Amino acid sequence: MKTSTQQPTIGIVGQGAIGLLAASQLALRHLSCHLLTRDRDLSALVLNFRQQQQEHSLLLNCRQPQQPVQFLLVPVKAYSIQLALQQWLVSCAPDADIVLCHNGMGTLELAQSQLQSGQKLWFASTTHGALKSGPHRLEHTGLGRTTLGPINDSARQSSAPAAVLAAALGPLQVVADILPVLWQKLAINAVINPLTALLMVKNGELSKPQYRRQIELLIDEFCLVAQTKGQTFDAQTLCQTVLDVAANTAGNFSSMQQDRALMRPDELEFITGFLLNAAAEAGLAIPAHQQLYQQLRAVKPA
Repeated sequence: MKTSTQQPTIGIVGQGAIGLLAASQLALRHLSCHLLTRDRDLSALVLNFRQQQQEHSLLLNCRQPQQPVQFLLVPVKAYSIQLALQQWLVSCAPDADIVLCHNGMGTLELAQSQLQSGQKLWFASTTHGALKSGPHRLEHTGLGRTTLGPINDSARQSSAPAAVLAAALGPLQVVADILPVLWQKLAINAVINPLTALLMVKNGELSKPQYRRQIELLIDEFCLVAQTKGQTFDAQTLCQTVLDVAANTAGNFSSMQQDRALMRPDELEFITGFLLNAAAEAGLAIPAHQQLYQQLRAVKPA
């Protein structure tokens, strides 16, 4: 797949941790971008950014772009995708690259239906970790990498917007089929996010032996559902991958745990809910995930 190198007009939606991380990385590389926020009167945001033991004070541009946006990064929660696209696609060029980046699955068809025929839809899956410890403070908590793949035909037939995304969330790998990556990340999220949110613990807690059997059951059920969608995984290998992620991010709180701790909406419907729907379509029972879903919904803040 070819890649393009000329910098387009860049828009990044929202002020979430990954969006601010991308904007910060671009700023450090002296690449201009527009942080697109709900407050259209906001012209700039001062951000204290900590990365690899270094502190940076960054001035991020929040002005509305005067030119059509050619590269739109949408790193918002899955439940906010529809509204974000409704709000910002009107600012995009007819052939813009639109890049989704979120946990969970179930947004792709909806997103495709909102785009113009020439707009290119991509999905970026990243392992970077970032934490907002205040409205104007961000910490890059874990160095990672990003995988980018095309979603619609317009993207498949065009050059990947690799230069911008590599600068924002690199190192970057461009793949022809992103679905295996998304399903593997779903497996990780479907174990770590709900369990840590229910137990209200850091990821490393799941490395303890008392959680091993439950994790194995969740992975076994996940593999059954994935198989019905044409995605094949070895359960033992996938279980070890989940445990490795929990160990490597032992000191971190999962995004769902943080959402619940801060009384925010979570992405359970796009993670466990997505799996339950896919299982129902295939006539499968996945009781371990069902129980976890019910436990979380039973204690969901009003």
